[in-house]
Amino acid sequence: MGTKRPFRIWRGDETGGDLQDYTVEVNEGEVVLDVIHRLQATDAPDLACRWNCKAGKCGSCSMEINGKPRLSCMTRMSTFEETETVTVTPLRTFPVIRDLVTDVSFNYEKARETPAFAPPADLAPGEYRMQQVDVERSQEFRKCIECFLCQNVCHVIRDHEENKPAFSGPRFFIRASELDMHPLDAKPDRKEYAQAEMGLGFCNITKCCTEVCPEHIKITDNGIIPMKERVVDRRYDPLVWLGSKIFRRGQVPQTSVTSGHSSGAATASAAHGGVHSHAGGSHDTAAERQAQQGVNWHREVPHPTAPAVDANGKLPLTELTFDKPAAPSPFGDDVTFPLPPEHLNFAHPQQDEPKH
Repeated sequence: MGTKRPFRIWRGDETGGDLQDYTVEVNEGEVVLDVIHRLQATDAPDLACRWNCKAGKCGSCSMEINGKPRLSCMTRMSTFEETETVTVTPLRTFPVIRDLVTDVSFNYEKARETPAFAPPADLAPGEYRMQQVDVERSQEFRKCIECFLCQNVCHVIRDHEENKPAFSGPRFFIRASELDMHPLDAKPDRKEYAQAEMGLGFCNITKCCTEVCPEHIKITDNGIIPMKERVVDRRYDPLVWLGSKIFRRGQVPQTSVTSGHSSGAATASAAHGGVHSHAGGSHDTAAERQAQQGVNWHREVPHPTAPAVDANGKLPLTELTFDKPAAPSPFGDDVTFPLPPEHLNFAHPQQDEPKH
């Protein structure tokens, strides 16, 4: 016979809800999802809960258990004290549909916006050849089960709903990083695209995403930080910048943030309250409006900027003595520093835990 354990589960829908208390039988070796299923069979048959494989591989049963994003099928009841009340709530970052089920379509919209793998034009399917060492570099990121726990815990969108149109999140940063490492990917601007269009500059490396990943992917250390380093090398290293100017190998994409156009997307950006463009350099008002809503079906792939040379192909002296930085701020031209205190968030998931 099992023991009776206290549970507190959020019940409601998009209009509102609250936490309700239950007492449920718990047997040895069970996980939180087992208890939720027993609760559906006994006291709450209308309790909504998303799940599929019950083996930690589909990522469907993501929820917040005692305030921490987890997979309910991989969270054993033995990890809690017998007298402890287990509180289960839906993912906070995404809109609630009903009870523990949330609308995670934001992530699928960002997946559609992310440029796919682009194989070399001179290779046919079946002719791809790679060294094992190159495969191993990005193999870790292929373990992602898309549970979106990393997306849920990322405070850039967890605490700031207004950032969602401009920020793809850690799941898609490691996708971009994986393709940037891929030896056969023919797109040369993955890192620049991540910076200009996916909001890589918003990430301040708190490593919360790594902490909650059920597949133990080192999202920050092996994916986001190397990507940021490559962007910084290209954009801000003075020697690399000077070399790119001299040898005409600049890779800064022509988005409305970096280009000097005064019409189109840049103008639309100003009309939308000063939010800088994420329309991919299309300079199209409709595309800009779509981008600010988080979806852009007509995104133009960023292109390298032309070298700043005169009609004779020579670099003018003013290019080397220009009084502005070589690249725009990763936060956009509409952000001023220092940031006001109410815009700062230093909360960490473990800040309230007792120190040992």
